[in-house]
Amino acid sequence: MPTDTTASTGQQPGKSGRRKGRKARLVVLLLALALIGGVAFGGYWSVSTVRASFPQTEGTLQLKGLSGPVEVKRDGHGIPQIYASSDADLFMAQGYVQAQDRFYEMDVRRHMAAGRLSEMFGESQVDNDEFLRTLGWDRVAKQEYDTKLSDATKKYLRSYAQGVNAYLQGKDGKDISLEYAALGFTNDYKPQSWTPVDSISWLKAMAWDLRGNMQDEIDRALLTSRLGPKQIADLYPEYPYSRNKAIVQEGRYSELTRTFEQGGTSGTGGTGGTNGTGGTAGASSGTAGTSGSAGAPGGASAGLESQLTGLTKVLDDLPPAVGVNGDGIGSNSWVVRGKHTITGKPLLANDPHLSASLPSVWYQMGLHCRSVSSACQYDVSGYTFAGMPGVIIGHNQDIAWGMTNSGVDVTDLYLEKITGNGYLYDGEVKPFETREETIKVAGGSPKKIVVRESNNGPLLSDRAEELVKVGKKAAVDTAAPDRGDGYGVALRWTALDPGTTVDAVFAMNRAKDWTDFRKAAALFEVPSQNLIYADTEDNIGYTLPGKIPTRSKNDDGSVPAPGWDPKYRWTGYIDPDALPYEYNPERGYIVTANQAVVDPDKYPYTLTTDWGYGTRSQRIADLIQSKIKDGGKISTDDMRQMQLDNSSEIARLLVPTLLKIDPENKDVRQAQKLLEGWDYTQDADSAAAAYFNAVWRNILKLAFGDKLPKELRPKGQCLMVDPVNTTGPADETKKVRECGERAPDQAQPDGGDRWFEVVRGLMQQPDNDWWKTPEVGTREAAVNRDQLFKRAMVDARWELTAKLGKDIDTWSWGRLHRLFLKNQTLGTEGPGFLQYALNRGPWELSGGEASVNATGWNAAGGYGVVWVPSMRMVVNLGDLDKSRWINLSGASGHAYSAHYADQTDKWADGELLPWSYSAKAVEGSATDKLVLKP
Repeated sequence: MPTDTTASTGQQPGKSGRRKGRKARLVVLLLALALIGGVAFGGYWSVSTVRASFPQTEGTLQLKGLSGPVEVKRDGHGIPQIYASSDADLFMAQGYVQAQDRFYEMDVRRHMAAGRLSEMFGESQVDNDEFLRTLGWDRVAKQEYDTKLSDATKKYLRSYAQGVNAYLQGKDGKDISLEYAALGFTNDYKPQSWTPVDSISWLKAMAWDLRGNMQDEIDRALLTSRLGPKQIADLYPEYPYSRNKAIVQEGRYSELTRTFEQGGTSGTGGTGGTNGTGGTAGASSGTAGTSGSAGAPGGASAGLESQLTGLTKVLDDLPPAVGVNGDGIGSNSWVVRGKHTITGKPLLANDPHLSASLPSVWYQMGLHCRSVSSACQYDVSGYTFAGMPGVIIGHNQDIAWGMTNSGVDVTDLYLEKITGNGYLYDGEVKPFETREETIKVAGGSPKKIVVRESNNGPLLSDRAEELVKVGKKAAVDTAAPDRGDGYGVALRWTALDPGTTVDAVFAMNRAKDWTDFRKAAALFEVPSQNLIYADTEDNIGYTLPGKIPTRSKNDDGSVPAPGWDPKYRWTGYIDPDALPYEYNPERGYIVTANQAVVDPDKYPYTLTTDWGYGTRSQRIADLIQSKIKDGGKISTDDMRQMQLDNSSEIARLLVPTLLKIDPENKDVRQAQKLLEGWDYTQDADSAAAAYFNAVWRNILKLAFGDKLPKELRPKGQCLMVDPVNTTGPADETKKVRECGERAPDQAQPDGGDRWFEVVRGLMQQPDNDWWKTPEVGTREAAVNRDQLFKRAMVDARWELTAKLGKDIDTWSWGRLHRLFLKNQTLGTEGPGFLQYALNRGPWELSGGEASVNATGWNAAGGYGVVWVPSMRMVVNLGDLDKSRWINLSGASGHAYSAHYADQTDKWADGELLPWSYSAKAVEGSATDKLVLKP
């Protein structure tokens, strides 16, 4: 997370700098460049150079390849609505318009997905490219295009690419964006034509961000070096089904599943086959792992530990543009049926949680056929990705839909025993499939690598020399085969097989009803998402799509498995007709927020052992129930207010105990009093929220930090109290050795609530060993829960004294909990003046860990915001023009466009913008009109 030294707009906290205006920012940029680079250098970056990349949004342009005129109407925030008379024209114009606003972002994304970042940014990205080439997303995307996608989808992708390339024609890099002009000073990179495969490959990158429990597999395996099964079970508690309800509650399953509920056999699930476990989703992962002894495959524990330690380092080094490497990915969505709404028709809300980026990963737009027919089939509006045709989340004239990450387990790691040029499988040595990849490097020599694949997937461990050496020396016991030439780690992942997700996007955009939507969802193979649905006929629904593997009774997917043993191979995939769904439940609403999809007692398959724990989902359900009790009705603004709920469930649990503790020191007692009468709401101006979250962070550090293997102690700074001077913060030279060595990382796929559940389970065990801490220096050891809480309260007081000042009247959560938006390429690695030009912030935010308003932070690294609701929307199916939406940044990727971050202030304040949909409403909100002619 950026600190105060990170480039920002120079505004006061909470302001984006937009109000200074475009002209003022251009002057600042030119002055900075002139001072740093001299007059000649600064002269190159003239006002005309910066403006040259801004899109034309008015008048008329000729676009070769169109069959008829296309109108592009933009509102006051630069959000485009496109009107055409054929599908091909519609998607060609979409490609052109998105390239106008975001081509640099699109170019970086496709290079990242293809493992070609070094072509743009030079030698610093070679290691990342090696890893991404090993995954081979672009190769899979090409296979999808060639063998899986429908002819219509391929036509749309070609039309989209044609529009992008029409924009690029005749333009140099400096004509496209400020970033290309900067790159031009360091290398000779030039943008290349767009291809249909470029659009498909980005979905693979998003699937990686939402890949499920791979990091949990690694962590559990590493924990076996330090902890026993009971301790691991403490850290991975069972899902609390009785307290936090699963998504599907009213038994809406296929015939296969009903048979299971009635006590019959579950069948084979088509190509899937039963895993034979009787449904163990949510079982304690510390005890459910069956892959060898104590979670170590085949007894090769030391070899696996060494390999996974190295793999964790490789994953941590992946470029920020990938996201937060699978951590912190949550989302909220819910839908309420008309019987509970003011309009009498459904309301649908969605806010996906992703790492903060500038520009936002989302791009708002509308795609409208002037007359919907077989020749032009779309009238859809919502959020898409720059680089992707169609709309990912949104609504058409009949239905609306939203998504949250399901978290189902679609990845498995396998320890492979290597012998010569092959690997051991079922007692035989099998040859690796190999391919050679050449990585081009801007300003340097190309590098060649060899990618090896077993029958379980590519060897990730080949991508670091350290891992190869470690694998050769891996110690094993007699339960594993002879070491041979060492061990490697392979990845089995559904996204590495070609699929039909792109077909699903267009099918959902066209869907007219629930039947159409379910058919479309069946094509949505990767990543598996929770899909919620509503329509103008007052129906609501939920369905779980995805290509979800089944496993044998030997393996629940919770820990890495021995690749040499056929018993651990996937047995098939769950048939789409056997996946859970719910339609018009009696309760009148459906909530998805990464909680368990279904109670395992009612479903025959293990979907995962690593659900989110339902903190957010249950809070949303409680908010809905409080509104509808006694016949109450919910409005569009009520839905918006629910999205902004800042309540801290862990504070609700811990504060009563914290208030009973006598901290003895008067300054600490003064801070403790902030918690008296606090309503557990984490508003940006709350001093109580600031103090509680500091206490929570220190509880985690003291209880778990030094008890975990060092590989699982994320690096971060902390401030320990000086044991001699109890009236103020510690002298830096007197910090105890453990300081800075970490609190447990809260950046979990469930948005942080695993640690809530861990602590909840231990609260009734005040003498549990987790609460015990050693004596350090003159500081007494903590021997129980309350003594540890007392130490955490003391440490938190002095930490905030150092960060916010001694006067607690000046404390606020927002001063700690700040968001910086950073351009994910030159805004993080470029020279200081360029970071100043490209980055924005800070904003002081409300919310926090596992709140509905999930502005996530990482206990290991401080309180800065690291993932956010990347957009928010509320769809009103009673009157679509009364729907509301907002994006994290703005429509434009151009740093000095008025629409670069013009939505962020409103987003931070919890506001939503009007969302025009009908032709009349769009015309009324339009400020710019561009006509594209053949």
